[in-house]
Amino acid sequence: MPEIAIRPAVKTDAPAIAHILRSTGWFEPINAEPVQETLNRMDRHLKLCLADNSHSIYLAEDPQGGVVGYVSAHWLPYFFLSGPEGFVSELFIEEAYRGQGIGKRLIQEVVREARERVCSRLMLVTSRSREAYQREFYKKDGWQERDDIANFVLKL
Repeated sequence: MPEIAIRPAVKTDAPAIAHILRSTGWFEPINAEPVQETLNRMDRHLKLCLADNSHSIYLAEDPQGGVVGYVSAHWLPYFFLSGPEGFVSELFIEEAYRGQGIGKRLIQEVVREARERVCSRLMLVTSRSREAYQREFYKKDGWQERDDIANFVLKL
């Protein structure tokens, strides 16, 4: 197994993130749009995330400099918590690299930063329709699946 480095994202990483998202095939709007549109959006979003200290994106990079996965986290102050909450919004690993502990290492980097920021907790949302192993991935490391919270979305 090649040595994988974990590092913070930089502005020039947008194409690598776009490639990973497009390669999953999971997102109908991304699959249907032209590649350049995806690249442009990734570039805009990455610039927004890197503009201040309220977001963190970490990449997993192979020895040749290829990005094989990423995680994004957002640091949210809640008045009812003693410290901020970290929200892990995305964790994606190239299919050929799954099952090698890369996702775990990316999540560990977010946990390290959350502790450094004195966060009260970390939260994430994953699809119940995804394979059970994806939900078990988080449970193995102490994440608890909440059955008392409904997750709502308002499409705009």
